Amino acid sequence: MEKEGFFYLGKILKPYGSKGHVLVRLDVDDPDRYRRMRLVYIGVGGDRVPYFIESVELKEAGKAVLKFEDIHTPEDAEPLPGNELFLPLSALPPLKGKKFYFHEVEGFAVTDEVHGEIGILESISEMPTQALLRIRQGRKEILVPLTDEVLRKVDRKNRKLHIRAPEGLIELYLNP
Repeated sequence: MEKEGFFYLGKILKPYGSKGHVLVRLDVDDPDRYRRMRLVYIGVGGDRVPYFIESVELKEAGKAVLKFEDIHTPEDAEPLPGNELFLPLSALPPLKGKKFYFHEVEGFAVTDEVHGEIGILESISEMPTQALLRIRQGRKEILVPLTDEVLRKVDRKNRKLHIRAPEGLIELYLNP
């Protein structure tokens, strides 16, 4: 199955119990949003294979126990640990206001309150301490920390991010 159009949900850790359940780690901000999912795609040998879910039981610390259809014993579940879980992008709940998914804003024009339009958002890189906006202006790349203070507005309709970059940062990139 095509890899584009999916987001990483988590990873299968190990079989759980005696009826074919598996323990998974969910790599999401709000695991409760996935309590009612009935289908997940498992990464197997470079493909995305659909698995239907009978039940989801949320555990502590971003973990959940899943019961898949047609998997009834620990032996049936044995090949699954280590595989990654994916969902289609269409399964993501919509976000509003200043909240967004990183893939959602790629290609948006970036406008700074002081300098006006400074370029196009190529991507967002997650660093250990914070995320960075990677903005392309011609041949130049501008890196701006993504913080609540910097991000002013997400204009989905016009595909624009409005920011206020730290003082002097844009000049470092634009002035030789």
